[in-house]
Amino acid sequence: MKFHPFHIVSPSPWPFMLSVNLTVTIVSVFFMFNGMKSFILQTSILSTLIVFMFWMIDIARESGEMGDHTKEVQKGLKFGFTLFIVSEVMFFASFFSAMFYLSLSPDISVGGMYPPMGISSLDYSLIPLLNSIILLSSGISITWSHHSLMENNKPQTILGLFITMILGAMFLTIQIVEYYNSSFSISDSVFGSVFFVSTGFHGIHVMVGLIFISTSIYLIYKNKMTSVNHQLFEMSAWYWHFVDVVWMFLFIILYWWGG
Repeated sequence: MKFHPFHIVSPSPWPFMLSVNLTVTIVSVFFMFNGMKSFILQTSILSTLIVFMFWMIDIARESGEMGDHTKEVQKGLKFGFTLFIVSEVMFFASFFSAMFYLSLSPDISVGGMYPPMGISSLDYSLIPLLNSIILLSSGISITWSHHSLMENNKPQTILGLFITMILGAMFLTIQIVEYYNSSFSISDSVFGSVFFVSTGFHGIHVMVGLIFISTSIYLIYKNKMTSVNHQLFEMSAWYWHFVDVVWMFLFIILYWWGG
């Protein structure tokens, strides 16, 4: 018997495995930027996503089957996840502030103009606008799925999550097409650096959101997530809406203002 309402986490291999995979991924990216192509990067990214998914499944098992997530633990998890999202907001705010600074006071290093001389910015009314519509639609579908879960409507819950995953995958595919057809690269002055780093990190966040959603689909299908116990789903919805809001700021600041 426990004499306190808190959860003492048992030993787990996932934190160590995730840190190793992230380290290999970062080193592989460094080699890629120096012209060394290797399959290690793709392998490490895939391995990182798989480890992250298994870690979330373990957390869900602790919550459902083991019953370790008491009210106090749930409050702590939600508070911690809220702080995580706040830290992510600060992360993207640094990119936004850099773009505003560069666009409002362009110096001689960028030709005294913005976008810098010789760079043609992307038309915000084409692919970026289409991607915005797709991602905002995914926010509607995951909200519909959440309401369906609260009403114990399992088919509509899974359908809404599948639609969200399809829209998220479409967003990433169109983003890759935009990268390949862009007239500038990450090495084209500070404009290219800020553009590709900020949109690239946003794409990584979309991938993480898809892992959250796919794990939620699995748990709902296995009846391990209900209208009463669905913290992982709720955090997935929070994270996905955060991704939506960040993209709207990216669309306005990078594509519309930056163009």
